[in-house]
Amino acid sequence: MDISAKLTEEFNLKPEHVHNVLTLLDEGNTIPFIARYRKEMTGAIDDQVLRNLNDRYEYLKNLEKRKEEVAKAITEQKKMTDEIQSAIDAAQTMTEVEDIYRPFKQKKKTRASVAIEKGLQPLADFILAQAGDPYAEAEKYIDEEKKVSTVSDAIAGAKDIIAEIISDNAELRKKLRTLLENHGEMQVKLVKDDERGTYAMYADYSEIIPEIKNHRILAINRGEKEDCLKAKIYFDPDIAKRVCVAKFVKNRQETVCAKLIEEAAGDGYDRLIEPSIEREVRAILTDRAGEQAIKMFEVNLRPLLLQPPVKGKVTLGLDPGYRRLFVDYLRDYARSEGKTVFLTSHIIQDMERLVDDCIIMDYGKILIQKPISELLEKGRRYTFTVPEGYEFPESGDFYHPSVMRNTLETFSFLPPAETEEKLKSM
Repeated sequence: MDISAKLTEEFNLKPEHVHNVLTLLDEGNTIPFIARYRKEMTGAIDDQVLRNLNDRYEYLKNLEKRKEEVAKAITEQKKMTDEIQSAIDAAQTMTEVEDIYRPFKQKKKTRASVAIEKGLQPLADFILAQAGDPYAEAEKYIDEEKKVSTVSDAIAGAKDIIAEIISDNAELRKKLRTLLENHGEMQVKLVKDDERGTYAMYADYSEIIPEIKNHRILAINRGEKEDCLKAKIYFDPDIAKRVCVAKFVKNRQETVCAKLIEEAAGDGYDRLIEPSIEREVRAILTDRAGEQAIKMFEVNLRPLLLQPPVKGKVTLGLDPGYRRLFVDYLRDYARSEGKTVFLTSHIIQDMERLVDDCIIMDYGKILIQKPISELLEKGRRYTFTVPEGYEFPESGDFYHPSVMRNTLETFSFLPPAETEEKLKSM
């Protein structure tokens, strides 16, 4: 995934500005610093957009990292296919990536893993393929040593395997999650009164998920944490199970196999899918509500911060956003009046616009004194590996040579070709 291109599209910004912002963030610069002092590089993007861009950037970086981890884990199991790799590449969220990885995770002991240890995986595959009479096929797997005493035992084990296969299907989980988000209903019951009536309105409360307000989600979460409320998301299980069955039953004429798949799908939904999907949707709702709460806090705090610090008095501050105009005035003044100006600043771009000559000193010794234009255009840094104990000979053409961990660094204003010849001769 080209993260820079994706962010450019999502935030409708110029590609060069997004590239510069990402570079500045990777270098460790803070959002306030970039917003204030790097406007030329970012196109004067305000701090709120920068913050949103940074959050999204971190998410996409973590998403790409997780994709690589999942792909590596599946490859190490020698189960990677072109279809799985394409699905990983196309995943847009962490949840989708985890859904893809789910069948390949090292699970704790489950009913399905026990059935697989008993050698019932081929029987489960036979039932899913709907290729014939499953009961006749199941007789082949009766084994007293493996505690598969009857045909019913074999069929039950195969159904456990099928239930887990259905539960681990990424496409099915995504569809059910969407159904729960769009048509599920939050149902809340009052378990314990806190004597203040804090949660009285949630004593017998229900509301469909798309319409529930963010502050109510936070209130319900708080009530559950305090053991005052019990909440769950309800979605018609019959509809959900029909969705599961439709995904895996391909041949309705094979009624016996279809019936077994339907039973496994029902068990898989009740026991594995529904609790997991509900937790995921609750997490999505909580994240959404938390983000909205922060935004509301920002809206309420803004007018408080913008109030005059002293009642009835006008205050004035110099906005650093106008520093470039100030630097231009200062430069014109110094030149027209023949003045020498001592100025300190950590903003290199301002210094480049203001100074004529640049002096680089080292412990009181002048190393270089040149016009700023020559310093920027001709000055070059050279680094190369040297043997242990190497001492660079003194030369007026090279400045401030230093060796660290067998790497020598020096600076020169000679043309590159001439520099190379001189270095070779040393």
